[in-house]
Amino acid sequence: MTLLKVLVLGMFLILIQTCQHGEESVKPLLNAHAHNDYNHQRPLFDALSNGFISIEADIHLLHDSLFVAHDSIDIKKSKTLQSLYLDPLKKCITGNNFVYGDSATLILLIDIKTDSLKTYIRLHEILEEYKDMLTIYNGNKQISGAISVIISGNRPIKYIKSQKTRYAAIDGRFDVLGSKDEAFFFPLVSENWNNYFSWNGEGAMPQEEKVKLQEIINSLHNNGQMLRFWATPDSESIQRENVWNELLAAGVDLIGSDDLNGLSIFLKNYQK
Repeated sequence: MTLLKVLVLGMFLILIQTCQHGEESVKPLLNAHAHNDYNHQRPLFDALSNGFISIEADIHLLHDSLFVAHDSIDIKKSKTLQSLYLDPLKKCITGNNFVYGDSATLILLIDIKTDSLKTYIRLHEILEEYKDMLTIYNGNKQISGAISVIISGNRPIKYIKSQKTRYAAIDGRFDVLGSKDEAFFFPLVSENWNNYFSWNGEGAMPQEEKVKLQEIINSLHNNGQMLRFWATPDSESIQRENVWNELLAAGVDLIGSDDLNGLSIFLKNYQK
């Protein structure tokens, strides 16, 4: 057997083993969000093995297919939304009908990079094929599933809100703060940290910014919404840990990072 065949077989066995028992032995990290997950050595599986509860994938519509990549120049025919995420997730559902064994719903945050409406319509068609594992929204009713898809990036908000049946919610911005009626459509609210806070982890967080952060979180949590910031410090440093500590202490729901191992270790130590 050639070395290439050995390597391919080894990777195949790793993937099979990962899903054969689901992730029942992995304790989910309820604050962990895998930013740009597709850039990791094993997209999806590295995040699952670390217990991440939220995973982000950027998609591009090209010739009626949805490809996973950050930029269009990076598109590869083999890396579709189905092949990298939906099909493997379908195999990872445990006997309890969840990815993790304790009924924790996994968030698949799909960031649309191409035309919002055209891409979403194709995405809706594809998600319908996997509806048995997805959270479904019928009218004003929500039927929770193993995977909750949330649409970010280019979001055709009016179209999504007009659907009688949909398989995805919307990633909101601060314009939905304080609106309980919007929480059904926007279960998650995300914003750029640097647009609202000047503190980058150096020294102590200014008291006025602590108060501001807590007010935002309280407003969202009162509506049953989650909060996530992007563009927080992410290189290994004391500044990163300082920001993460303040986010968790204030009650931020999801912390995003490209450093899966670093965030995993931090959260496990924080929970001790």
